Amino acid sequence: MKKFFIFLLAFLMSHFITNDSFAQIIPPFYNDIIAFKKNDQVVRPESGSILFVGSSSFTMWKDVQNDFPAYKILNRGFGGSGLTDLIRYAPDIIYPYQPKQVVIYCGENDFVSSPNANADTVLTRFSQLFGMIRTRLPKAHILFVSIKPSPSRAKYMPEMVRANAMIKSFLKKKSKTGYVDVYNKMLLADGSPIPNIFLADKLHMNRSGYEIWQKAILPHLMK
Repeated sequence: MKKFFIFLLAFLMSHFITNDSFAQIIPPFYNDIIAFKKNDQVVRPESGSILFVGSSSFTMWKDVQNDFPAYKILNRGFGGSGLTDLIRYAPDIIYPYQPKQVVIYCGENDFVSSPNANADTVLTRFSQLFGMIRTRLPKAHILFVSIKPSPSRAKYMPEMVRANAMIKSFLKKKSKTGYVDVYNKMLLADGSPIPNIFLADKLHMNRSGYEIWQKAILPHLMK
C-alpha cells in the first residue's frame, strides 16, 4: 500500500506540475549561479582573491584578469542582475570565496527592473548587501564602482547621480571601503555620455569603455 501511494504521488506531480509552474519556483538567475558552482567544482578558486560581483558590465569584462595582471581576480558578474539578486545569492557567490576585497558593480538594473525604484531604493538595497558582507566577511575591503551613464538609460541618470552620491557618502562613514567614480569619467564636457565607448545597444561597453574602468579601478585594488 505504501508503494502505491508513493507511485500515485509521483504520478500526480508529473502530470500537474507543468514546466511553467516549475519555472515560477526557480528564482531569477538560478542557472547562472549553478554554472558558477559547477565551475568551482572543476577548479576551486583560491581564497583571498579580489572578487568582482554584479551585473553585466562585469559579466562582459572577459579579459578582466589581463587588465589587472598583478592581482588574482575572480569574476562572478551575472548579466541583468540587481542588488536584490546579489542579496539573494550572497551565500553562493560571495561568502564561500573568502575574498580579501569585494568589488561591486550593481544598482543600474534596479532602476529598470523595479517599478518606482529611485536613489533611496538603491541605497537601501546596497546598505543591506553591505551589512551582510561586513557581517560574514569582516576583514574584507568593499569597493563600489559607481553606476555608469548608459545612453539608453538617460531618463534615469538624475536618480543614478543621486544614488552614486548617497552610496559614496554612506561608504565614507565605514571602514575598509572605497568608491570608484566611473560616471564622470564617461562623460563629455557637456555632461552627455561619451558615445564611442558603448556598443550598439548604448548600454554595454566596448574595449574603450573598459579601459576607462581599468584606469579608474586599479588604484583602489588591494595589494
